[in-house]
Amino acid sequence: MNKKWLPFVLIIVLAVVLFFVRRAQNKNVPEPERKKDRQTTTDPASSPDRNRGFDRRISYIEYTQHAKCRMECRKISQAEVEQIMKEGKINYKKSDMQDRPCPTYALEGITRDNQRVRIVFAQCDLKTKVVTCIDLDTDWECHCPGDDDKYKNKR
Repeated sequence: MNKKWLPFVLIIVLAVVLFFVRRAQNKNVPEPERKKDRQTTTDPASSPDRNRGFDRRISYIEYTQHAKCRMECRKISQAEVEQIMKEGKINYKKSDMQDRPCPTYALEGITRDNQRVRIVFAQCDLKTKVVTCIDLDTDWECHCPGDDDKYKNKR
């Protein structure tokens, strides 16, 4: 054999060995993990990380009984809550990202009927709960369950 061909033959042999080593390593990885790796590498933005900032998608929204009562007495509709969720400005002084079990975000804005409101959301892993709704300009008289208990410990 001619010495001129020896480097090319050596490169081809190394490429074949590398191919079989990679193939053997890939067989050791279970199928679900390989699919998961493929998904994260193809489109990392396909599933937003809800632990990194406020997720404004309304598909995860859920209303607490307290929020429903506050919305009714303060004349704030679900459409207005969703509008504030999408477009409202986060008031970090009224928010608590360390709140447990879920971080709470206070979003403020003006609704379509010119109400200046603050909506408090608790963003959990699988859903975003509407905790309460506040009209910043008008002091509405509300009689929601649990209102009588909130001052018991302050005396």
